Amino acid sequence: MSGVDGRVVVVIGGGSGIGLAVARRAAAEGAKVHLGGRTPEKLAAAAAEIGATWQVVDTTDQESLAAFFGALDRVDCLFTPGASYTVGPLRELSDEDAASPFTTKFWGQYHAVKHAVPRLAPDASIVLMSGAASVRPPGAAPAYVACNAAVEGLGRGLAVELAPVRVNVVAPGTIDGNLWAGRPAGVREASFAQYRADTLLHRVGTESEVADAVLYLFGSTYTTGSTLYPDGGYALR
Repeated sequence: MSGVDGRVVVVIGGGSGIGLAVARRAAAEGAKVHLGGRTPEKLAAAAAEIGATWQVVDTTDQESLAAFFGALDRVDCLFTPGASYTVGPLRELSDEDAASPFTTKFWGQYHAVKHAVPRLAPDASIVLMSGAASVRPPGAAPAYVACNAAVEGLGRGLAVELAPVRVNVVAPGTIDGNLWAGRPAGVREASFAQYRADTLLHRVGTESEVADAVLYLFGSTYTTGSTLYPDGGYALR
């Protein structure tokens, strides 16, 4: 495997959560990290912590993406976990809410890669963000499930088109971190308890464990078009 030392690592959604965990690891391993996201306060704090540069970007706005990547000379590694969406049953969600995972998580990543292409190094590595719900729906959330599956298909399609640039997908299970921190304690613990019962390892994951998977995909020079599931075995039960 080739590490990230001296390479330009771009993380869109790098101000918090899994994105920040990946940025921390990459910076600690000697990468030149550039953070993107929608909240300047979070980006500035994260960049100061790890010694990165940052720029505000909105993945639902192609002009914003063009400006973001236009400011870079080169991209060696790209990770795109930043998204915001609504999840729920077909019978209850408005069409707009049902489409929100596709708007931000699918098309956001699609367009991020599209605008990154002119800056990609010949041996660049891209990691997209999906979720283990793609292969094992946790409940009534069909549009969200379909979006995650679509992201995994996107990864395979981009791997074919962009080769020898490598494109892979990481599909985490339930992770105890930033995403769940703001939710009510009762809801969080009930969800965690169910997930523990549903996995082979009987626990939820951590952001650093997902970062392990992303850094592996950044550096694994003979892996492309694959989806890696850091989910504790949830997809197998």
